[in-house]
Amino acid sequence: KGVPMGGDLMKRSKSEAPRFMVLATKDPDGANLDRIQIIKGWLGKDGTVRNKIYDVALSDGRKVDRRTGKAPSVGSTVDVANATYTNSIGEVQLARVWTDPDFDPELRAFYYVRVIEIPTPRWTAYDAKYFGTKIPKGVPMVIQDRAYTSPIWYTP
Repeated sequence: KGVPMGGDLMKRSKSEAPRFMVLATKDPDGANLDRIQIIKGWLGKDGTVRNKIYDVALSDGRKVDRRTGKAPSVGSTVDVANATYTNSIGEVQLARVWTDPDFDPELRAFYYVRVIEIPTPRWTAYDAKYFGTKIPKGVPMVIQDRAYTSPIWYTP
């Protein structure tokens, strides 16, 4: 039996690790999607809160490197000087069914989804273009916007 965002999963056995169905679609006027991540937090047996980020759906056929656990960059189409980008990378929609590979039925946990867009010009790039000014070195000119869900809780 499933629960929606904000819901509470009840105790289950080790062989019943929670499965999540996630689907994200880009804003019609926005940037394509880079990836979907599930962030898991849990209360360790020693009482400390821990977390882990799982890349569960990647655009453009990319795969997580099994050795490093990291995903390759989606790349960037940002033209900082003109404060533009193109949706020639990323995906309009990403979806996946994911099972927690590290599930411990005895530990309290929470899960939430983070969706990350492809890189786009940051407001500083738009201001530099509009006002014709030079932005100091070190000021970020590119950003990857993100959206978050409400958590799903697991209570043993």
